[in-house]
Amino acid sequence: MDYFIAKSIHIIFVISYFAGLFYIVRLFIYHSETLQRDEEPKRSILHKQYIFMQERLWNIITVPALIIMSISGIYMLYAMNWVWLKEGWMHIKLLFVVFLYGYHFWAWKLMRKLQKGIAPYSSVHLRMMNEVATLILFAVIFSVILKTLFVQYWYWSLVWFLLMGILIMLVVKLVNKNK
Repeated sequence: MDYFIAKSIHIIFVISYFAGLFYIVRLFIYHSETLQRDEEPKRSILHKQYIFMQERLWNIITVPALIIMSISGIYMLYAMNWVWLKEGWMHIKLLFVVFLYGYHFWAWKLMRKLQKGIAPYSSVHLRMMNEVATLILFAVIFSVILKTLFVQYWYWSLVWFLLMGILIMLVVKLVNKNK
């Protein structure tokens, strides 16, 4: 019973965490576009508003969701006597969770730069980076749902994953070609 409660909590906070990640990068896009404008006082007003919105989203939703998601995930591994750590699909999932933590760190560092008024990326680049979280989510979900099939046909999984990533990035690039 404890396992199923932990699993439910884990799923709820995975959804909450990804919602936070998707929205924070959207805010980065708009913040970056604002910083590239010359119009005062509009630029200063929006800059302050984006800082406020990002801080609230990050500290109230995204980080707490990451913590609860991680704790419930570790608890599920513990409840299963760590047996899943021997499974190939879990290796793939955990690899992408490591990528997710790296993406989280990247987002945090970018938020700090934007708060200082530094916009190191174009809005198109940020739109493409927003899709990285989507790709990580796809990899984790498919590895968990398909389990042994995902591992057994890892080369096809990798090919489809790469093709999907390329397709998503091309669509983002085409939709934003005038920016």
